[in-house]
Amino acid sequence: MNKKPDLTISTLDLDRIYDLIESLPHNNAADLELLEEELNRANALPPEQMPPNVVTMNSTVKFYVASTDKELELTLVYPKDMDTSGKKISILAPAGSALIGLSVGDEIEWPKPTGGSLKVKITEVLYQPERAGDFRS
Repeated sequence: MNKKPDLTISTLDLDRIYDLIESLPHNNAADLELLEEELNRANALPPEQMPPNVVTMNSTVKFYVASTDKELELTLVYPKDMDTSGKKISILAPAGSALIGLSVGDEIEWPKPTGGSLKVKITEVLYQPERAGDFRS
């Protein structure tokens, strides 16, 4: 899979993710660079204009992982919002970085820190803050 899907990110998410990246120690610089590359190629829209089928921060999304042949349902969050529920994924996790900005039906291959790649396909956006009228999450 050579062509990456188009990405759409809210301007609020974009600013917050860039701020997060800047605040981190650069010992995992390769992962952060990859996330930054994705952000740089994204189409940024005001939160009020976000299409309802796009994965944004704090969205709950169903996605299929080809390598495990499993469909997962997780909420994409900032690291500070992680907990032990097993129902959240950090934007800094490889699969989390792969999800941001994708639309239902999109798939992407994302490098894993241990080598190889992770192929994910968005099957459904169950909850999106912007769609629910929350433009500040």
